[in-house]
Amino acid sequence: MQNNGDENGYKSGFISIIGRPNVGKSTFLNRVIGQKIAIMSDKPQTTRNKIQGVLSLPDAQMIFIDTPGIHKPKHKLGDFMMKVAQNTLKEVDLILFMVNAEEGFGRGEEFILEKFQTVNTPIFLVINKIDQIHPDKLLPIIESYKEKYAFKEIVPISALEGNNVERLLEQIKSFLPEGPQYYPADQVTDHPERFIITELIREKALHLTREEIPHSLAVVLDKMERREGKDIIHVMATVIVERDSQKGIIIGKQGSMLKEIGKRARGDIENLLGSKVFLELWVKVQKDWRNKMSQLRDYGFNEDEY
Repeated sequence: MQNNGDENGYKSGFISIIGRPNVGKSTFLNRVIGQKIAIMSDKPQTTRNKIQGVLSLPDAQMIFIDTPGIHKPKHKLGDFMMKVAQNTLKEVDLILFMVNAEEGFGRGEEFILEKFQTVNTPIFLVINKIDQIHPDKLLPIIESYKEKYAFKEIVPISALEGNNVERLLEQIKSFLPEGPQYYPADQVTDHPERFIITELIREKALHLTREEIPHSLAVVLDKMERREGKDIIHVMATVIVERDSQKGIIIGKQGSMLKEIGKRARGDIENLLGSKVFLELWVKVQKDWRNKMSQLRDYGFNEDEY
């Protein structure tokens, strides 16, 4: 039964996680939710859609929106990603501006702070990756950001190690309004399983191909069905690339790379579905798909929704 939020001071709200690419937004979201719903990569601009993660507590529900890292767009897909990130600023109860403690204040942070000038939403500064720096370096970072913007709170954390994450959640809860329980308590994301499966496959492909495959890679789920009379789910998916040379890299020598991508993705998909999975992967070349609106829509990037 859903809590209406009126009787017991139940709090709920939407929290956007904003920041440059690769500051640890997806790592933080997965840490808070307790399972992988956002893919992680050390390559920038891994997140393309806004990923909603739901954290349900006895007295509150927090809906986190992990946005694409804010950057200068280089193609239509980049334009889409920026529109998604910027639109969420207007729709939420609280903004977490996440920065990397290892990196200094740069043009990327300045660009984001400029966007905040027209926003009335409370903004927390979250300094991530504090496990990567000497403690003596933290105070100067905090002081430098205090001079640039009047943040409601400044919270240093390590999303990877979990340091100070609970304190951040308490601070977030204190700022949320009283409201209803938007999602069932056992629901952790608003994205369908099909979307998460394609993201898990894309994550493994990005991780294994390293710098050889840039972000010209998409994954489309062709079929997902339970095999009759068996406790096994058959998943068929196609990996989309932009060039023949990239297709060769994804397939690998005698199919070795594609097999490894499938092997690693299958484990995560089985954890997600709670069932044995038979995963079949194919590779297809669609030249310059990131600049073609019809193909962007086919691959799930529908700007009309944002």
